[in-house]
Amino acid sequence: MKKVKALILRTAGTNCDFETQIAFELCGAQAEKVHVNALLEKKDKIFEYDIMAFPGGFSYGDDIASGKILANEVKSKLGDKIKKFALSGRPIIGVCNGFQVLVKMGLLPEPSLFEQISTLSYNDSGKFECRWVYLKTLKTQAGKNQASTNCLWTQKLPDIITLPVAHAEGKFIAKDKNLIDELEKNGQIVFKYCAQDGNIARYPLDPNGSTDQIAAICNKKGNVFGLMPHPERYVYSLQHPSREGYDGEHGWGKAIFQNAVNYVK
Repeated sequence: MKKVKALILRTAGTNCDFETQIAFELCGAQAEKVHVNALLEKKDKIFEYDIMAFPGGFSYGDDIASGKILANEVKSKLGDKIKKFALSGRPIIGVCNGFQVLVKMGLLPEPSLFEQISTLSYNDSGKFECRWVYLKTLKTQAGKNQASTNCLWTQKLPDIITLPVAHAEGKFIAKDKNLIDELEKNGQIVFKYCAQDGNIARYPLDPNGSTDQIAAICNKKGNVFGLMPHPERYVYSLQHPSREGYDGEHGWGKAIFQNAVNYVK
């Protein structure tokens, strides 16, 4: 069977690359941490991989704005390669700082457009928020026990899962209301912050004040996925404060990475 190869792009300030590598390897992939400078030296190296990940952290110290410098660097120097990778249908994930990079380079919400039309800005609280949150998995097809979405990363997840967040600039904002309506119509809104019973979440259950409680989006095809919560920090049940897991051993983060690895296989 094909050995799935995952590229984890890192730079100064990245600090979730090791957890992301462990998550992919737990799912049977061969994961490699690659510094952005190494990729710039051999730009076509990107196509040796099946999956690309932009992990969390504080790239370049989050100077100017979270993820903005890395987004500009990647788009200006690797933009055509990244766009081709995305349009080929290969899975791409951006977590927290990585999500900020994806939206600020314009790979989300649509790589064919490749233009920034949304952002992730300062939390309404004006401070860094770090806690576990509940997430509602948005559906495009009715399912009795499992939600079905356009996003290949979140197939067969239950209606509500929990993941940890840790960010100061996680408030999703679109350029206008029409974009929010379009994302919803196209099944591109993947997760929304919610209460434990699935009802609308207010602060502190919604940690940042995102428009319509949006926590994650994907592109129309569903292969490019960005989210503020950290799935790589909940791949084992022991990482949860109540030791909860979907199979007694693993957390819902593992299921997210497993979906992408299985898709490539």
